[in-house]
Parts: sequence; C-alpha cells; structure tokens
Amino acid sequence: MTDPTRSKVLRASEIGSYEYCARGWWLSRVLGYPSAHQERMALGEEDHLHHGRAVVAAHRLEQLGYLLVFLGVSVGTLAVIWWLVTVLTG
Repeated sequence: MTDPTRSKVLRASEIGSYEYCARGWWLSRVLGYPSAHQERMALGEEDHLHHGRAVVAAHRLEQLGYLLVFLGVSVGTLAVIWWLVTVLTG
C-alpha cells in the first residue's frame, strides 16, 4: 500500500495532522489509507485556493498603487519644471 513516489518532505499541514492524531497521520502517510474526511478536505483546499487568489489580487493592486503614485509624482515634477521654465524665460 505504500507509494514509493511519495515525497519524503513533511509539510506544515502534515505536522498539524500528526499533532492532532499521530496514528491517523501514520495510517495516511505510511500505509497510504485515504482520509475519511475527503469532502471537508476538498472544501478546505478550495478555500485555500480562493484565499491565494485574493492575496495575489491584493499584491497586484498594491503594485498598481505604487505605479500610480510614481506616475503622479513624475507628472507633478514635470509640471513644476515646465512652470519654472515658462516663468523664468517668459
């Protein structure tokens, strides 16, 4: 029942699973028995994907905000320079 292709790397969720029930973790990780909570796990995975997308969207909006601030400062600086040139030469 063991899967030789299974990773030897422990994930944080597996540590939490082990802390909750060492026997359940062993049955799942070593013997390969599926969890009895597949539906809840699928919902949790879906929630994590949704949250991940929200985090990516927030990061992109933050980057857009920085770009808009940079553009605003640049346009303001150019406007001041243009005004100074017209006042000093006019």
